[in-house]
Amino acid sequence: MTADAAPTRAAAATRSSEPARLRLGQYLGYAAGDVANNLTFSLASAFLLIYYTDVAGIAAATAGTLFLVVRIWGGVTDLVAGRITDATSSRWGQFRPYVLFGSIPLLLLNVALFTIPSSLTPDAKVVWAYLSYALFSLAYSFVNIPYGSLSATMTQLPDERSRLSTARMVASSLTILLIAIVVSPQIQNAADLQTSLTIITVAFGVTGLVLYLWTFFTSREVVQRPAGKVSLGQTLTMMRRNRPLVVLCASTVLCLAGMFSLQTVGVYYARDVLNDASLFIALTVAQNVGMIVSALALPKLIDAVGKKSGFLAGGVIAAAGGVGLALAPGSQAWLGIAAFAVLGVGLGITNTLIFAFQADTVDYGEWRSGVRAEGSSYAVLSFTRKTGQGIGGAFAAYTIGIGGYVSGGDIQTEAAVTSIRIAAGAVPAALAIGAVLVMLAYPLTERVFRDMVAETAQRRASGALTGEDALGSAGSRSAGSRPDGYGDTG
Repeated sequence: MTADAAPTRAAAATRSSEPARLRLGQYLGYAAGDVANNLTFSLASAFLLIYYTDVAGIAAATAGTLFLVVRIWGGVTDLVAGRITDATSSRWGQFRPYVLFGSIPLLLLNVALFTIPSSLTPDAKVVWAYLSYALFSLAYSFVNIPYGSLSATMTQLPDERSRLSTARMVASSLTILLIAIVVSPQIQNAADLQTSLTIITVAFGVTGLVLYLWTFFTSREVVQRPAGKVSLGQTLTMMRRNRPLVVLCASTVLCLAGMFSLQTVGVYYARDVLNDASLFIALTVAQNVGMIVSALALPKLIDAVGKKSGFLAGGVIAAAGGVGLALAPGSQAWLGIAAFAVLGVGLGITNTLIFAFQADTVDYGEWRSGVRAEGSSYAVLSFTRKTGQGIGGAFAAYTIGIGGYVSGGDIQTEAAVTSIRIAAGAVPAALAIGAVLVMLAYPLTERVFRDMVAETAQRRASGALTGEDALGSAGSRSAGSRPDGYGDTG
C-alpha cells in the first residue's frame, strides 16, 4: 500500500458523500414554505401597526412598546425552539415534523392577531394584542426555526444553498406583493376593515396549510450529522467559538431594524406622504421587483465578487435608496417609487445572503468544534433578526408618535409627515451603513469555506474528532492545521 493511499481513500469518501444536486421540485417546495411563512409574518409586519392604531384604537407609542417587547420575546422563543429541534429525532426527520404539525396553531393565531373584539375596553384591547401577538410569535418560532434549518440539511454545496436562498427570497417577495395587492385597497376603501381582515386571514390560513404540506413532502434532510446527541454545553461552546455567526448576527440586527422600520410605516408613507394609500401597491411592486431581480442575479454576483463583497454592495445600495426615500417630494410619487425600487435591490441582496451565510456558519461550527447544531445556529440568527425587527418596528412607531401622528386622523400635521419620512428612509439608510461596517469583520471567504468543508468531510471519513472528543481537543489544534491558516476565533 502506498503512503498516499489514506488521503486517496479520504478524498474518494469526500466525493462519494457529496450530496446530489437538488431538483426543481425541491426548490419550489422549499420556497412554498416561505410563502406560507409570509402569509402570516409579513402580513403582521406590514399592517399590524395600522390595524392597531386605526382599527383597534391603540396609540402608536403603546404599539411601539408592544412591538419591541413581543418581538424580543419571539427571539427568546426562537432560541428555545432551536434547542428543542436540535434534540428531535423522528421517522420524518429532525425539522420537517414541526413544519407539518406547527402550522395549524400558527395559522389560527394569525386570525386572532387581526381580530380584536370591538366590545373590549381600551385596556383589554391592549391585553388581547399582547397575548395574541406573544402566542403567535411562539407558534411562529416552532415553524420558522425548523423551516430555516432545513436548508443546511438539504445540501452542503454552497451554490445549491445560494439557489435555495434565492428561491426563498423570490417566493417571499412575490408573497409580500400579493399581500399588498389584497390588503392595501382595504385600508382606504373597506366599509368594515375589521371584517375584511378577518376574511383575509382565514383565506391565508387555508392557503398556508396547503403550502406547508408541499414543503413537508418535498424537502429532505440528507446532510450527515455526527453520531450522538449534542449537549447544551457543547452547543453553547460551539456558538461562543463561532465568530462568523457572531459577526453575522450583529450585522443582521442592524439590517433587519432598518428593513422593518421601512416595512412598518410603508402604508403610512403611501397614504400620508404620497396622499394615496393605493400607491402602497406600486411601492410594494417596485420594492419587490427590485428584490426579485437582485435575488435572481445574486448567483452571478457571488461568482464574480463573493458573498461578503456582495453583501457590502447591497448595504450601500439600500442606504442610497433610504436617503432618496427620505428626500423625495410627496408631489412626485414616481421618485418615492423609484427609491423603493433601489431599496428593494439592496435589501434583496443583503437579506438573501443572510440565509446563505447562516448555513455556512453551521458548517463552520462543526469544523471548529465538532458540533453540528443547525437548529440552534439558525435560532441564534433568528433571535437577532427578531431583535432587529422589534427595534425597527419600535423605532418606526416611536418616531411617528413623537412627530404627532394622530391615530385614525384623516389629515396629519407636517411634523407627523416628516416623521414618517424619517422612519421610512433616514432610519433604514443609517442602519444599512451600520450593517455594512460590522460585516467588514466577517472572516469566511469562499476559499476558506471550501477547504473547511473538505477537511470536515475527511474527518468524518476517518471517524476523527466528533462530539465531545472534538470539543475537548479543539483548543489544542494549531492555526497552521486549519484551512488558509485561519486561527482561533473565540
